[in-house]
Amino acid sequence: MKTLEATLLKCIRGERLLFDALGFRLQGGQMLYLRGANGAGKTSLLRLLCGLAQPESGQILWNGKPVGEQTELFRQDLFYLGHHNALQEALTVDENLAFYATLAGMAPNAAATAHALERMGLRGCQRRLVRHLSQGQKRRVALSRLMLNQASLWILDEPFVALDTASLDLLAGVIGQHLQRGGMAVLTSHQQVDIPGAQVQTLELGA
Repeated sequence: MKTLEATLLKCIRGERLLFDALGFRLQGGQMLYLRGANGAGKTSLLRLLCGLAQPESGQILWNGKPVGEQTELFRQDLFYLGHHNALQEALTVDENLAFYATLAGMAPNAAATAHALERMGLRGCQRRLVRHLSQGQKRRVALSRLMLNQASLWILDEPFVALDTASLDLLAGVIGQHLQRGGMAVLTSHQQVDIPGAQVQTLELGA
């Protein structure tokens, strides 16, 4: 079973200590819910876990080995969605998702793409330019990538922002299904969202 473990992590931004001696262990089927006030270090921790920044000290282990020793393998197992949707405004929805699939080392699949968009309430939007979509629609396009990847570990920064109630419930179900298949998730959210069937650990930063 795959595992994600952080041991004795220390993070400093500028001259400010965000956290020290932080640790957790996550395995297949489990979700880590990060809580804390703005500025407590939630996004900084997610960036450390993704390898986008380095801790002052401590280690991040994937399946018992430091992620720095298996960078490519770890990236294949990782899906990260930050605050920004990372969409190309001048491309269509279909073109954006095909581009994402190529970057992730997958062959674009028109049927799978159409199914993911329909589940996210975006049926008929495939050929629309992203710049013509609302902020909520753009977020749902970005989130539809969750249904198109095979990553074991999902790291999601405020995934429920700009979603209506129906989309929020749908996304919670998608995350729940990922966990039931043995996947893992680490997420932040200012909203308390019930993930069906989730084994949840909570980590409070700044406490």
